[in-house]
Amino acid sequence: MDGVPNVTRADAAAAVRNPLAFIAARWTPDPRTVQRAALVALAMSVVIVITGGAVRLTGSGLGCPTWPKCTDDSLTTTSEMGFHGVIEFGNRLLTYVLCAAVGWAIIAARSQKPYRRSLTRLGWAQFWIVMGNAILGGIVVLVGLNPYTVAAHFLLSTALIAVATVMWQRTREGDTAPRPLVGRSVQQLVWVMIAVSALLIAVGTVVTGAGPHAGDSSEVERMPIDWETVSKAHAVLAWVVVTLAFALWFVLKAVDAPGGPLARTRDLFLVLLAQGVIGYVQYFTDLPEVLVGLHMFGSCLVWIATLRVFLALRERPEETAPTLPAQEYESTGVATAGPR
Repeated sequence: MDGVPNVTRADAAAAVRNPLAFIAARWTPDPRTVQRAALVALAMSVVIVITGGAVRLTGSGLGCPTWPKCTDDSLTTTSEMGFHGVIEFGNRLLTYVLCAAVGWAIIAARSQKPYRRSLTRLGWAQFWIVMGNAILGGIVVLVGLNPYTVAAHFLLSTALIAVATVMWQRTREGDTAPRPLVGRSVQQLVWVMIAVSALLIAVGTVVTGAGPHAGDSSEVERMPIDWETVSKAHAVLAWVVVTLAFALWFVLKAVDAPGGPLARTRDLFLVLLAQGVIGYVQYFTDLPEVLVGLHMFGSCLVWIATLRVFLALRERPEETAPTLPAQEYESTGVATAGPR
């Protein structure tokens, strides 16, 4: 077992200036470690959506009536605030867990050898989206759960899931130029499906903003749109996505596409069917909170599955460059390692 290297004063100064370079010079994670770190970041981006939905569905949106503190006099929830305060403050605390997961993904990507700038950039993109959404979440509270800010809060979480999905995929492939596995017409069909899926999610936020779950027991502003009408438009878009997925599967079979795109399209189709069942059941049972929460979770899965179809349309084989001996990494001084 190797001994712990001595840390000189120069090393300590370098660690303060660029902690990521300091860690990267002393640690080389296994590729599976990087993949798991990216997967954990993706999972947490979904978890934060679910817990945010729980805040709304339990009427705890103003459980902490101000931000960044929970009350004017307390950073945390108090016993007088009861169940709603615990739910809202717990969701705020999970933001720190999400930050830790994203930070772990950044550190693992930065320390991988050879260094892959694209992975690190995807990790930092997640970090800044999380920071922006945290601020937006505070604005949501300060404006009394205005439905338009709530919708923007969810859409930014959807963008976070998209970046996290791409990073997770990129950890499992190389950095060579992507090689398409299908023709241009198939790619265009998938782009249309992604666009309609994004519109489906956006209209879903309007359904929420106009619907009965305002997020708080008090009088909360709603979007001035007929809830049932926009729900029907949402259902029509869902059927369009299902039709596109079904058509894509037949096209892929017709052109004898590789197994990867076919498998991802099949997964998407199954997720869409499950999401559709939940959607119709919740509509005809007057939107019970549990089913609405499951539908939000399903929305995340549909978006991930759609993106995975797109990412399966090309491959990036790993480069077969010779690996530098381990001692060459060890001999790299941290003081000379520039920021990445």
